[in-house]
Amino acid sequence: MKTIVSTENAPSAIGTYSQAVKVRNTVYLSGQIPLVPETMEVVSDDFAEQAEQVFKNLVAVCEAAGGEINDMVKVNIFMTDLANFATVNEIMSKYFAEPYPARAAIQVSALPKGVDIEIDGIMEIPNVA
Repeated sequence: MKTIVSTENAPSAIGTYSQAVKVRNTVYLSGQIPLVPETMEVVSDDFAEQAEQVFKNLVAVCEAAGGEINDMVKVNIFMTDLANFATVNEIMSKYFAEPYPARAAIQVSALPKGVDIEIDGIMEIPNVA
């Protein structure tokens, strides 16, 4: 049985998808781009500010699903320029503690709304006894 995860603290879906889908303790998070939830506008043209907003959006969806960002076990990072990889590492270190999730970083030619970064992933919520 799957449960749809939705929160006003992250951008609403702009297509035929859900912010996340939860199946038992596993949560599949849709890609987050640097939209400010209240305005649905891109936060900035600055890559670091975009990356920061994406992580904030991921935190909101993780929390809405009943977990936290450190429960993510797999992260896929899509960037329009891999030269920004060091910036992503720096910002990601503010949000994740060891042990870090598995990760892929991929350069793509374009992302929705002309943004520079999108991140999706999988979260495993620990059993609470």
